[in-house]
Amino acid sequence: MQKILLLLKRKWVRWFLVGIAGISFFFIGLYMLVYFGVFGKIPTKLELSSLKQAEATQLLDKDEKLIGKYYIYDRQPLTYNDFPQHLIDALIATEDARFYEHKGVDNISLLRVFFKNMILQDKSSGGGSTITLQLSKNLFGRKDYLVLGMFINKFKESIIAKRIEGVYSKKEILVLYLNSVPFPDNTYGIESASQKFFNKSASALTLSEAATLVGTLKANNSYNPRLYLERSKSRRNVVINQMVKYNYLDQETAQQIMQEDLKLDYQSFNHDLGIAPYFRVQVKKELAALLEGHKKENGDPYDLYNDGLIVHTTLDYTMQTLAEEAMKEHLIDLQKAFEKSHGKNAPWIKNQALVDKVIKELPIYKSYKKAGLTDKEIEQKLLVKQDMELFDWSGNITKNVSLKDSLQHYLKFLNTGMIAIEPNSGAIRSYIGGIDYRYFKYDHVSQSERQVGSTFKPFVFTTAIENGMKPCTYFSPKAVTYTNYNGWTPTNSGKEEEDPFINYNLERALSESVNTIAVKVINEVGIDNVLTLAKKTGINKSLPNEPSLALGVAEIGLKELAGAYASFVNNSKAVIPYCITKIEDKNGNVIASFEPKVAQTKAYSDYTRQVLLEMMKSTINKGTASRLRTMYQLKNEIAGKTGTTQDNKDGWFVGVTPNLVTVNWVGNDNYNIGFKTTAMGQGANSALPIFAKFYQKLNSDANYNAITKSHFEKPASKVLEDLDCNPEKRDGFLKRLFGNKKTERKFKQKNAPH
Repeated sequence: MQKILLLLKRKWVRWFLVGIAGISFFFIGLYMLVYFGVFGKIPTKLELSSLKQAEATQLLDKDEKLIGKYYIYDRQPLTYNDFPQHLIDALIATEDARFYEHKGVDNISLLRVFFKNMILQDKSSGGGSTITLQLSKNLFGRKDYLVLGMFINKFKESIIAKRIEGVYSKKEILVLYLNSVPFPDNTYGIESASQKFFNKSASALTLSEAATLVGTLKANNSYNPRLYLERSKSRRNVVINQMVKYNYLDQETAQQIMQEDLKLDYQSFNHDLGIAPYFRVQVKKELAALLEGHKKENGDPYDLYNDGLIVHTTLDYTMQTLAEEAMKEHLIDLQKAFEKSHGKNAPWIKNQALVDKVIKELPIYKSYKKAGLTDKEIEQKLLVKQDMELFDWSGNITKNVSLKDSLQHYLKFLNTGMIAIEPNSGAIRSYIGGIDYRYFKYDHVSQSERQVGSTFKPFVFTTAIENGMKPCTYFSPKAVTYTNYNGWTPTNSGKEEEDPFINYNLERALSESVNTIAVKVINEVGIDNVLTLAKKTGINKSLPNEPSLALGVAEIGLKELAGAYASFVNNSKAVIPYCITKIEDKNGNVIASFEPKVAQTKAYSDYTRQVLLEMMKSTINKGTASRLRTMYQLKNEIAGKTGTTQDNKDGWFVGVTPNLVTVNWVGNDNYNIGFKTTAMGQGANSALPIFAKFYQKLNSDANYNAITKSHFEKPASKVLEDLDCNPEKRDGFLKRLFGNKKTERKFKQKNAPH
């Protein structure tokens, strides 16, 4: 005791003790300030007892397979029983070996860290942070308090951790932790991480996979298996060794697992990546509108990003995958041929006026203009080069380019739209809005309307049959000039001079897509009647009241066109394509459900429907789409129609089978850039191959036999009798001698423009 008193008399000892006391009082005071909420309110036990975690809205296909999510934090919650035991063991062995012994703060671990880490500088001693402390941080985050920020945040977390331990059992804490902990690639919760990196539920994780994900918790980016596979594998092995150290795993099993390769099955649910990105964006738009009319029990609106909604859609995941594969296979080859055909004189290279016009439509150009920059100053800014990732079919590339360079790069690309629907309901089974959503945001299914070309002709011929014209009515393909339409003379694309004395029946005229006859048919039946029928088939937009309507000058969206064509295999009733069947809350309670929207009345008679189906079968078997049989060897029962617009700007193909209607469009987003030749740009070459490759893939999958092996309805005997005539008829001698000399006529006056 005397020695202690003598020691205390020394000045430096007294100052040391005063310093220790001062520091202690300071931190005790700081802790009390934190405790009483001076640096922000700390949740009470009562508030902690009803913890809410933001949950991602899940998007499911028709078979409840996950196709995407909407989230701020990508998180899907599970219960304790969903976690495999080896996942729990790996987590505790690695992150908090004394988890079951402490009450939120592990004082023994903290002392160990203090002496080993801070005093002895032994960094291998770990961080001393418990699972409950980490949970506190995950749930409530940290704030920047400048110099004392680390201490304030640690104090807050320790207070919250102790309160959490007073409210929840250890199992419940593990559930909260695993459902909220951040994993790589902005993924929150073990279920989302498991789905993203291994394409399976967390309940199905192997020990190796579980150890891999637990290993990433030390440093999300550094141990991201997508980016650093070998580094992640090494970290996995550290986790497995920890499991051995704490007797969760025997050495022999551990050695076997550490010898295994680390194999990922990465599934991105980023809105720009993954399956059906255009579809997911469209569903999100529709959801926002639909949810406005529904409230929670407490009257609050639903939050698409936080409430864990479950959205059931019509999409078929596998079919969508096959459709995307088919699109890519064809567009890669078509793009090469397209660029080669234009060569060095391509409009995106040589047409400076076109490039300048497009530049002036860019938001960045308009912002420069608004800021008062001169054209020369804007030009200089647009020519500044920087590293930029660019889309390319051979693989995305990074180049040092200017904004103007990148614009010219993107101007050359052909784009596409494709939709496949179930004709009796309108359920969308596949949906491709463009070639790559990351670089081409414009959706050609829901946003675009392009001239539909000859795909409109079936509605002209349907009107004719419905209004009494016989299938064996003959028309000459010879061009005619219509004097009351400014001398308009429609011609037939890519054909030699027609024999003026040969006439085609309606089936041949439609299957060979003869323009001159289509115009003559609409002249006979009346444009107004065609407009009326088009409306009955679900084409509700305003169509041009002029004879060129027969050639498809109308701009119609893919959805409307698909719904209208569905009537040919849906008892003459049109449908409205739809994509959402049901919305549930996170507990599975139905918020809203949606029924198919099928027309209540027939647009035309059964007789007309069967006649048109036979005509469109001829298009496939011996007409403009015959390459489906010859080149692609498809044996399916198919009807359909090709379409090509003026100057080869748009290529179309509509494929109709008994249980699936598919519409394909291909073209350049800039209407000033078309195909160089009709041979390349015609729908049979630009759009049809996507359908062909798509059906080849469907044919190889027995799960789609109900589609690929389906049969059309058997036509009535009257239909077959009325179609039983020669496809062409030659004029008799007298008519050849005295007729067919007049090459001018007027369109029926009732259809003349007012």
